[in-house]
Amino acid sequence: VWGDDSFFNSRNLDVYITKLRDYLREDSSIEIITIKGIGYHFVVGN
Repeated sequence: VWGDDSFFNSRNLDVYITKLRDYLREDSSIEIITIKGIGYHFVVGN
């Protein structure tokens, strides 16, 4: 999916996830969990 520039693109994704977490921080029912070596898990609800 990311092509040959995977390091550059993975850093872009890290920045995007950080900004998304900051934006969603006030809503305690939404959580983005980092799964090391796999990706991210978006959880909605209690």
